[in-house]
Amino acid sequence: MLAFWDLQKTRLACCALMVAFALGGCSSQIADMSAADAPAHPREPGGYLPVHDLPPDRDEAIIPPDQRAKIEAELAAARDRQAIAAKDAK
Repeated sequence: MLAFWDLQKTRLACCALMVAFALGGCSSQIADMSAADAPAHPREPGGYLPVHDLPPDRDEAIIPPDQRAKIEAELAAARDRQAIAAKDAK
C-alpha cells in the first residue's frame, strides 16, 4: 500500500512539473511583447454608425398575399396538431 501511495505522489509531482514548464514557456513569449508590437490606434475615431438611415420602402410585398395566406394556414394547422398531441401526451 505504501508503494502505491508513493507512486501516486510521484505521478502528481511529475504532472505538476510538466504544467509548470508548459506555463513557463507561454509566459516568456508574453513577456517578450512590448508596446511597439501593438497595432497603432487611429487618432480620430471613425464616428458613429448611421443608425437612423433606413433603406427605402419596397414597392411590392416580400411574400405575395396568396402565398402568405397559405403559409399562415399551414402554421395554424401545425399548431393545432401540436396542441392535440400535447393533450394526448398528458
